[in-house]
Amino acid sequence: MPRILRKQLNHATHFAGRFGAIYFITICCQRRRSNQLCCESSANVLFDTARIYHDRGRWNLNLLLLMPDHLHALIGVDGRDSLSQLVRDYKRITAKMAGIRWQRNFFDHRLRHDESLAEKFAYLCQNPVRAGLIGDEQDWPYVLIPGRAD
Repeated sequence: MPRILRKQLNHATHFAGRFGAIYFITICCQRRRSNQLCCESSANVLFDTARIYHDRGRWNLNLLLLMPDHLHALIGVDGRDSLSQLVRDYKRITAKMAGIRWQRNFFDHRLRHDESLAEKFAYLCQNPVRAGLIGDEQDWPYVLIPGRAD
């Protein structure tokens, strides 16, 4: 039986990422179940760095929500940089500036055409409520939504 040679695919930049895509990402701290992110000093570094990335066009930030030991974000990328590279740089900068020890990898999910950005956005905003940290999502101070008056 002849051996079948399979074509090698380039996974450096995801196909959808080459044309612009929105990703739901989760980045976890190395030490789980302890509050490392929901304090003013860490939150300021994380939010300021995310704003700089957004303002400089490295990503299009829709939402950044901090939980005590992880963060969630909805970001759009245009394909110039890979998602891995963007998250790696963000983690490196925030680790150095705020002393956060991140886990090695991160979770990402590309929103497909049938998934609503608004639904994912609402789901993430309910995360602190589901975790029992607050009663109403409006009370959570550790959320950044560009363009929203704080």
